[in-house]
Amino acid sequence: MHLYEHHISTKKAQQMSKITNMIREDIEKSGVSDGIVVVYSPHTTAGFTINENADPDVVHDMLCGFEKAFPTKTGYYQHMEGNSHAHIKTTCVGPSQTLILNQGELILGIWQDVYFCEFDGPRNRRFYVKIIEG
Repeated sequence: MHLYEHHISTKKAQQMSKITNMIREDIEKSGVSDGIVVVYSPHTTAGFTINENADPDVVHDMLCGFEKAFPTKTGYYQHMEGNSHAHIKTTCVGPSQTLILNQGELILGIWQDVYFCEFDGPRNRRFYVKIIEG
């Protein structure tokens, strides 16, 4: 099994950053051709999603949708840090994603990428990629 640690600096309060190529580089380094790839964030206000990579408006619309569903500022959050919205958004996308690795390639749809989702930035973050052969 192979474990890789990555560092990512986010520039905005909320953003989605493509990390698929980082994962592909890890796969190449590992030499594994078949198995499972898990990406994991140890942060409670950042996570991952797999979604469209062709039209940047999709990322914009997703962030707007998250904001509408879980607004940054409301009168009912009680968490003292003021980032309850980020905790809720991360709960929705999840702290990890599991991908299938087949013949050295990630199985993703033609329009899909893996995104690191920042909901409480800007920050310096880290995430892990675990490649399990099998």
